[in-house]
Amino acid sequence: MPRTIDLIRASKLPSNRMQFAAKGALQVPADENIEILVYLAKHNKIFGDTARLTLAGWDEKASLAAAADPKTPREVLDYFIAPENLRPKLLPALLDNPSVADGELAKFAISASRESIDAMLQCARVRASSIILKSLRANPYLKAEQSSAIADLLNASQPATAHVPIAASEAKVDEAAAPVSEDPAHGATPAIDEAGEVPDEAVSSYLAEHAAEIAAEKDKPFQPVGGIVDLLGTDYFPVSENKEMSEIEGSAEKVVAESAKAASAAAAVSKPVAAQPKSGQRDNTMQKINRLDVKDRIQLALKGDKEERSILIRDGTKVVALAVLEAPKLSDGEVEKFALQKNVLEAVLRQIPLKRRFMKNYIVVRNLVSNPRTPLDLGLGLMKHIQIQDLKNISNNKEISETVRKMAMKLYKQRLDAANKK
Repeated sequence: MPRTIDLIRASKLPSNRMQFAAKGALQVPADENIEILVYLAKHNKIFGDTARLTLAGWDEKASLAAAADPKTPREVLDYFIAPENLRPKLLPALLDNPSVADGELAKFAISASRESIDAMLQCARVRASSIILKSLRANPYLKAEQSSAIADLLNASQPATAHVPIAASEAKVDEAAAPVSEDPAHGATPAIDEAGEVPDEAVSSYLAEHAAEIAAEKDKPFQPVGGIVDLLGTDYFPVSENKEMSEIEGSAEKVVAESAKAASAAAAVSKPVAAQPKSGQRDNTMQKINRLDVKDRIQLALKGDKEERSILIRDGTKVVALAVLEAPKLSDGEVEKFALQKNVLEAVLRQIPLKRRFMKNYIVVRNLVSNPRTPLDLGLGLMKHIQIQDLKNISNNKEISETVRKMAMKLYKQRLDAANKK
């Protein structure tokens, strides 16, 4: 007999029981109750808010047991350690739980509160992990004595690394530039076989790892962040300048839908089609993507070409957009553009710094800090690795939040004063 959580994932539980589930009132084991609540909080638009409130007031003893248990599902542990969900009394147990990935602790460390920083520096695991310590070092709430303690721990665990030359416009960033994860899910990229193709095993591995998310989003169609017009450009849909944007968007969606239907009909007839001009290639790519479900879009993200990746990185389905960042053929130039895009999910911008390869590229770091959509904690954490001239430019960028601009100006003046004293 399937577990209740499996029925919920498959959308087979009646609505009245879903209400009970969101309030933690189902007669199931305590660990499964927490797993259900976390799933609803993360994936269910109707009962998500109720589930989050229930979790916030959930029995502390049961929550602590789940936080300390290495067998607790990864999704539950990731939810508990997220800054917006963390209950301070659970932090020591989460820090010592080997099933909580270093990558998640590194993400948490960037914006941890002062109380959480104290708890982290008392944890033996944190003190022994250069990955977490480097992320903690980027925390804007860090006190001077804490910063000094972290520096001592890092110096004791590894040799000093070379500084980034300020004059190098495309210099590589030191590995301390941002939180990176040693967890294979974040740090590893699928290999390419001898024929230059991504093996099916790599795709299967990604699908298995994200099975829960895929099940929750399986019927979600391709919906680009920002809309179709923003994706393809207004020149692709000729309209009057006096049209309202809503009318433009509606027209665009209609054109794409009709083109997808036409493509399906053509495929059914199975007649050979002559090669299309370049202006039609983009249309063909859109037709193909519009016909794909979530699993197929993930496969295309991992195995497709540059044009397909440039579209799928905008997918409103997180598990698809993040798959693009795992593509073995993904170039540094593509990531540089992704880091500057305003029309991608926040999750994409948060994922980029977790890939060591990307963070060695200074342009990626600079673009993330310069992107108005980059989360504030992430932008501040990367700020100290920005070169002096770029700091000045960022401080004058009115699109970026005032907090980031002020920090950029502060660091610019500090660097300028230090240079003048030499």
